[in-house]
Amino acid sequence: MAEPNRNRLKYVLDRVPAGFLVDSQWLGAHDVAKSSASNYDRDGWLERVARGVYRRPYPGKPAGNAVEWKMAVLSAQWIMGYDFHVGGMSALSLEGHSHYLGLGRSANVYLYGDVPSWLSRLTLDAHFVMRRRQLFGSEPLGIEDYDFDPAAGTGPNPWDWPMRRSTPERAVLEALNELPDQESFHKIDMLFQGLATLRPGRLSTLLGACKSVKVKRLFFLFADRHRHRWLPHIDRAGIDMGKGPRMLVEGGRYAAAYQLVVPEEFAAPEPATEVGDGA
Repeated sequence: MAEPNRNRLKYVLDRVPAGFLVDSQWLGAHDVAKSSASNYDRDGWLERVARGVYRRPYPGKPAGNAVEWKMAVLSAQWIMGYDFHVGGMSALSLEGHSHYLGLGRSANVYLYGDVPSWLSRLTLDAHFVMRRRQLFGSEPLGIEDYDFDPAAGTGPNPWDWPMRRSTPERAVLEALNELPDQESFHKIDMLFQGLATLRPGRLSTLLGACKSVKVKRLFFLFADRHRHRWLPHIDRAGIDMGKGPRMLVEGGRYAAAYQLVVPEEFAAPEPATEVGDGA
């Protein structure tokens, strides 16, 4: 191998842990031409897992196209610098609500922001659902970001790299935005039952900045049903709830307090049988 190619390969291998991915755009920005990437694939230094996407192989492990979804996300966020986060139900599952949300081969993993298109071309152990950051515009409110540079060589084991994702307060609003097409009222109701430790200050800020009237009304519909201890600490007067009714389901019942047409069982708040230990 010629010395310039060897130097470029060393640069790549120094920055890409085994099992992590890079795309053609990242390789090109680091002076690795497509022809060189093909040669590295042929020689076993990289392996092509999809068109324009390469993985640094695990030592001694046979090549294959299957990719773990978490590895794909961490690669895109920290190696290649794409600005997106895991949100909605997926972020809540990562926060410990997986006993009824779950993340498995058939699960949806919600990604928000500047998501690289090649993620949809990968053979994964889950299904990526791409969303724009429309609820809060460009505001990074409620996104757990990290002052972390894997290239500095001082970060944790690559398997333990932090994942940029929504806090529970933002994630629940993102999940509500999926109603009624992608998520069910019953699943969201189960979710709210376990959200006893949300932070009312953060909720108030996020609800004040949220651009969706539907999401804000749905939030209070479910919050009033479960009445966790954080609920009285939210200033409803400072939140614009919009005007006029919204129909979310055909043949539902009108919940006048929220100006929403919803499934009949959710049209009126149910008395909470147990108050959570909210912050």
